[in-house]
Amino acid sequence: MAVPCPGCGREYDVALFAFGRTISCACGRRVGIEARVRPARAGEELRFQVDAMLGRLARWLRVLGFDAAWEADIPDERLVRSALAEERWILTRDRKLLEEWRVPRAHLVAAERPFEQLREVVRAFDLAATARPLRRCARCNALLEPAARAAVREHVPAGVMAREERFWRCPGCGHVYWRGSHVRRIERVLRKLGAIA
Repeated sequence: MAVPCPGCGREYDVALFAFGRTISCACGRRVGIEARVRPARAGEELRFQVDAMLGRLARWLRVLGFDAAWEADIPDERLVRSALAEERWILTRDRKLLEEWRVPRAHLVAAERPFEQLREVVRAFDLAATARPLRRCARCNALLEPAARAAVREHVPAGVMAREERFWRCPGCGHVYWRGSHVRRIERVLRKLGAIA
């Protein structure tokens, strides 16, 4: 099967366009075909593949409870392949990535500052309606699990241990969480951004 250039009609082998990759034709036009994905199912939770330059946005999406995969030095090809394989929306500020890869689930983040980026993504995907804050590890993205006080005693400051009853541990990285004053500050920020009710 051949893919024609929309500018000059020159034909290219379809194998060149795996995973939505595009190429630049000699006439200057981009040639490619959009990668196919399964349509989203009703009630399906949104999942994100966040570009390397948006690490703080990924952490805030995790704080909101959304599955937000992120790696510091992920090459574009691996990012695209991973997003397609795991049925994730790509969030990026890299226009070149979206020119070189035709992916059906991608959002070009316009905002420059992390809180503005979060506000933009929350609005674009209507995330406030389905946010479930503080259920994921902000560090590694794993779902948090309840932890017995005795099991986390060595990992928590004594003052916190004296006043807090409930704890959660990340099964991925082992980090321990509790609902201290920092959680109330986080919730105030998220309300101000319109990310939670």
